[in-house]
Amino acid sequence: MTASLQTLRSTIEQAFGEAVRDLKLERGELTLTVASADYERVALRLRDDPSLHFEQLIDLCGLDYSDYQNRPWEGLRYCVASHLLSIRHNWRLRLKVFAADDDMPSVASVTPIWNAANWFEREAFDMFGIVFEGHEDLRRILTDYGFIGHPMRKDFPVSGHVEMRYDPETRRVIYQPVTIEPRENTPRVVREDQYGGLH
Repeated sequence: MTASLQTLRSTIEQAFGEAVRDLKLERGELTLTVASADYERVALRLRDDPSLHFEQLIDLCGLDYSDYQNRPWEGLRYCVASHLLSIRHNWRLRLKVFAADDDMPSVASVTPIWNAANWFEREAFDMFGIVFEGHEDLRRILTDYGFIGHPMRKDFPVSGHVEMRYDPETRRVIYQPVTIEPRENTPRVVREDQYGGLH
């Protein structure tokens, strides 16, 4: 761990104490995990505390941890990961929070803290069904208004639930249940005897 990351780690531990659920080095960056109840307070202090000063949110995304790494996941299913930047200190931080309820996942909106979170939170809502409490305009952003479900959830069917097509008789787009028959493709591998120079 570099001296800069060690300084950041110490600063976070001093600033948040018991609110730190997990703090580890991943992919060359520190990842701070906090409880849903502490999320908004921690985010605000990350931005406003002069010793931290994470003034910029670079990215925010939803995650579905069910079947994580092709194994059953022990713990809460839905997570929100934010990538923060402190230009003043030249630090990056990944902030993670798990929604407390898998049936109705919700966390506080950080749009009032970093306005760049607005469309990212709408995307996480649309794709994963994570509700961001306090978001002023939480509606779908990538799928159609009539879309059913959240397509990035791991239990969402690959073929979806409905399909749309243009009906020339009524001269409009209509929605109907999916008519695609599920099937399993097994690729056929054909190799010549001399494939790859092997004899």
